[in-house]
Amino acid sequence: MQHKSNLILDTSCLIILSKIKELELLRGISNRVYVTPSIHTEYGQPIPEWILIVKPENSHYQKILELDLDKGEASAIALSIEIQDSVLILDELKGRKIADRLNLKYSGTFGVILKAKQTGLIKSVKPVIDKMKLTDFRFSDRLYEEIIDLAGE
Repeated sequence: MQHKSNLILDTSCLIILSKIKELELLRGISNRVYVTPSIHTEYGQPIPEWILIVKPENSHYQKILELDLDKGEASAIALSIEIQDSVLILDELKGRKIADRLNLKYSGTFGVILKAKQTGLIKSVKPVIDKMKLTDFRFSDRLYEEIIDLAGE
């Protein structure tokens, strides 16, 4: 994520950033933030008005992707195919592999946090990641150390 792109979120990013009260990071690093109706339903809570709910126009992409992915991930990837200059925010490996095969740009929740530091929205990634550790969002100690190293902390 070099410049301010359009972000298309999968549910996991929305849930974890909401739990740690850091949803605003998304607005700070992007032009626009999108979720699909499927992701909004999976999220199950009201979302801020600056997050746009957009349904993919071509339902065929989503139906094909649903053979391998859950409805939310499939809809996010389908929308990413349609929206130019977008970056998918996916945390699950299976969705990332498919996005990679489709030559789509993608990152994850940790990428959002690193970008927030690069752009000066946060001074340090460590407090944000430490808050994530207190939730049910699972990641290894090794990944924790890698993110801290990438952030230069």
